[in-house]
Amino acid sequence: MPAYRPWNAETASAIINELKSMPGATLPIFHALQNEFGFVHPDIIPEIADALNISRAEVHGTLTFYHDFRTELPGRRILKICRAEACQSVGCEDIVSHLEAAHRISMGTTTDDRRLTVETIYCLGNCALGPSIMLDGEVIGRADTDLIDDICHSRRNERIGAEA
Repeated sequence: MPAYRPWNAETASAIINELKSMPGATLPIFHALQNEFGFVHPDIIPEIADALNISRAEVHGTLTFYHDFRTELPGRRILKICRAEACQSVGCEDIVSHLEAAHRISMGTTTDDRRLTVETIYCLGNCALGPSIMLDGEVIGRADTDLIDDICHSRRNERIGAEA
């Protein structure tokens, strides 16, 4: 997981100014802000709208339409659980239930200690090895509750990543 800089409005403004003349600049600006800070701060929406001469609603709509953009700082590790039909058929919902029951972590949240952010994703393209997850950008197949326990307890063992 990359180390992100703390949110800084001046740096964010510089990023916006650098990229605003690109065709279709909204997404490149979002990517650059998220790469720098780990998220796109909602307070920057008016500045992006002004720089691109579009409405705040359009900027907000674009930001919230794409699931990979965040409006809050994520945890140090990001766990995405595939909940598409193929993974549903082989038990991804059991993993989600276990995560919530055993670890009290709900989908779409970050733990209080900021160690883990858990998100839903629909299809990782690893359907034959479902249920599939993505941990810090690495796709892992045949996920189970033991693997989830290892991840939640931050014990990286030979199983994590071995089945990608």
